[in-house]
Amino acid sequence: MTVSVPSFVNVGERTNVTGSARFRKLITEGDYAEAVSVARQQVENGAQIIDVNMDEGLLDSVEAMTRFLRMIAGEPDVARVPVMVDSSKWDVIEAGLQNTQGKAIVNSISLKEGEKQFREQAGKCLAYGAAVVVMAFDETGQADTAARKFEICDRAYKILVDEIGFPPEDIIFDPNIFAVATGIEEHNNYAVDFIEATRRIRENLPGCHVSGGLSNISFSFRGNETVRRAMHSVFLFHAIKAGMDMGIVNAGQLDIYDDIEPELRELVEDVILNRRDDGTDRLLEAAERYRGQASGPAKVRDLKWREAPVNDRIRHALVHGINEFIVEDTEEARQACERPLHVIEGPLMDGMNVVGDLFGDGRMFLPQVVKSARVMKQAVAHLIPYMEAEKARTGDQRKSNGKIVMATVKGDVHDIGKNIVGVVLQCNGYDVIDLGVMVSCEKILQTAREEGADIIGLSGLITPSLDEMVFVASEMERLKVDIPLMIGGATTSPAHTAVKIDPAISVAPVIHVLDASRAVGVVSKLLSDQRDSYAQSVKDDLARIRERRLAARSAKARLPLERAREKAWDCDWNACSLPAPAKPGLTVLKPSLSELVDYIDWTPFFFTWELKGSYPAIFEDPKRGEAARALFADAQAMLARMVDEALLEPRAVVGFWPANRDGDDAVLYTDDTRREELARFYGLRQQAAKDNDRPHVCQFDFLAPAGHADWIGGFAVTAGDNPDLMARFEAAKDDYNSILFKALSDRLAEAAAEWLHERVRREYWGYAPDEAFSNRELIAEAYAGIRPAAGYPSQPDHSEKRTLFTLLNAAETTGIDLTDSFAMTPASSVSGLYLSHPDSHYFAVGRILPDQVEDYARRKGWTVAEAERCLAPILDYVTGSQTAA
Repeated sequence: MTVSVPSFVNVGERTNVTGSARFRKLITEGDYAEAVSVARQQVENGAQIIDVNMDEGLLDSVEAMTRFLRMIAGEPDVARVPVMVDSSKWDVIEAGLQNTQGKAIVNSISLKEGEKQFREQAGKCLAYGAAVVVMAFDETGQADTAARKFEICDRAYKILVDEIGFPPEDIIFDPNIFAVATGIEEHNNYAVDFIEATRRIRENLPGCHVSGGLSNISFSFRGNETVRRAMHSVFLFHAIKAGMDMGIVNAGQLDIYDDIEPELRELVEDVILNRRDDGTDRLLEAAERYRGQASGPAKVRDLKWREAPVNDRIRHALVHGINEFIVEDTEEARQACERPLHVIEGPLMDGMNVVGDLFGDGRMFLPQVVKSARVMKQAVAHLIPYMEAEKARTGDQRKSNGKIVMATVKGDVHDIGKNIVGVVLQCNGYDVIDLGVMVSCEKILQTAREEGADIIGLSGLITPSLDEMVFVASEMERLKVDIPLMIGGATTSPAHTAVKIDPAISVAPVIHVLDASRAVGVVSKLLSDQRDSYAQSVKDDLARIRERRLAARSAKARLPLERAREKAWDCDWNACSLPAPAKPGLTVLKPSLSELVDYIDWTPFFFTWELKGSYPAIFEDPKRGEAARALFADAQAMLARMVDEALLEPRAVVGFWPANRDGDDAVLYTDDTRREELARFYGLRQQAAKDNDRPHVCQFDFLAPAGHADWIGGFAVTAGDNPDLMARFEAAKDDYNSILFKALSDRLAEAAAEWLHERVRREYWGYAPDEAFSNRELIAEAYAGIRPAAGYPSQPDHSEKRTLFTLLNAAETTGIDLTDSFAMTPASSVSGLYLSHPDSHYFAVGRILPDQVEDYARRKGWTVAEAERCLAPILDYVTGSQTAA
């Protein structure tokens, strides 16, 4: 059987956790039934192949791929189209091939790592009967010219067809579509190179196919949809004639070639076909004329709105986040009103109501809302002295929609998400009392009583925060505090709320809030006459989640700990190269901010602002692209200021110690005689039963046992903080720049971890001295070795940080401290271990049985209760009246 390809095949990629926020959410929450509907919708919308990708750091990608493919195999509407198994990890691809009915397509293989690996992977694909996407990428990099593209594809074709016996019709070449009209002369011929390479491939390599990602070609014109659509249509018109017969294409965003306005079509064709030296300049000059036809007005300074009446000007300023004139406009409105309160109740609230409606309808995005809130706060700040004076005379004061006390719980220092929720609530007329971070249960409940709060909101990022939230709920139950409780934060979930928090409180409703966009709806229902019915419906939903969760866990097969250990990963350690670090002991470093900028991974930055999509593809999103581009421009300006003014002082420390595996643990020694134990890190092992012979991994499986001279590394880095600058932002009512600064600080801390790890591999440990990766490859972790961190899936016990910080003397060397719950402060900090074995990789421990908890407690010298508290989020309680964590 071969892949049947009509004249042009559309590849649907919404079943991709890296490209679809909705699909990722469904998979990570275990809602596979709804995830299958995403595949069904793609097929209904015309996808002739579905691309399935499960590469997400906190997923067991092999298990997720296996489960999803088995489910879609039972869906007739989905099963009729081929599956493209997409992953950067070969074990995930192989799991996909083992669980795909009919013929699969592997995305992708290449000569990047040399012919040996290429032959091995191609041979396995052939054994599974799969077709392959082959990237035009070899040992020296991606091909950019037509000659290089054809040369690599020709070389791969001969290996596949002549040596391995691969059917030509099962080979799909991707010769790399790159952006044109970038202003760089060397890029001008990229489209021609792709088209010419396609023609040569189809003429000289019989039977194969050619594919590509279309959106790359027009990246230079992101934001100008008219020009982009024309570029896509013109490029496809010529590429398909040359032989391109597959591609990742949004058919709904294509124009008919003959319907493109003739002048624009000629200008675009000049660029795509590189017919004129000034083609790029001419298209750039004309592009602004076409921008408004599809994407709103051109981005020019337009102050005509300043001619409108003052109330309209205020509304415009709020909706567009313009604070330049807000104080003078607010003063003008105040002088025209009988009372300053009328300015708030009139034009300010009118404008914020428009903002709320646009946000609720998905036509406005979080960064824009936070800018609107900044304008609102500055206007209100101007009015407050007048309102206070009036209140002193009359005793009158403004009535709010409700009062919410919010806090990051004790032991936790992360507050970006909480701050965003507070801003959104304030935009909708609610009074928010933000108690900050590291707030005790006693202070939260005392403030709620004294302020007459209508709702309490709890936030947290690290897993110990989950237990603190349960404690707050149980204290509310004990003290009969009947104020509704909102739960939010990165580690929280509907499942944890249902299984742990809701059973702890009956006097008040508890609601998990997924993100800032949902907060206003939840609060408005809790403070309306619908409260009782809404609270009961939420409680019923939590009960159903709890029942499903417990039923799923009891049905999930787990191996006893001893049996799992029998299936541990191991290798021939005598055949391994285990180099000693070039610089053992501690090294303290102070990188400059400018050194770290190139290591930033921008995708999580956009997630912070609830603009979900990968960077830079998010700029092309027809819905979120404009907001993302504006946010990115602000981020670049802030980042430049941070660098120029040295607003942060990054610090780092790295250390290496002789070490060996001891069971599931890592033993560190005082010196290389390996006689005296210096410290010990404790490991956890996967216990979920597997359908194949894959090992049950513990992270220290990748450390050599006694008798072999192996080493382990550890590190801590921080971007630092700037409380003085934060105070100035607060005084200026500038939440937008405050949140922007914190979000960039987090990115710089992660960049520092990436920067340091690269130097570890190349210099300080030195096991990969010739390594050379791009930023994209670093983000994809293409390098050998890992840096697992406590609190993450490979070791969810945050208390392991205490041992690491003692070894690194982190408080003295970097200024990073640990809270009682092992959160790092400053919040923009990262720490972890280094393992060098090339086969090491990230993995999720997943749920574990009580027998491992008891064993873990024994090894650490804890009581079982202490171990249960630290491991509660991953513990399966399966007996008696205990509930799952």
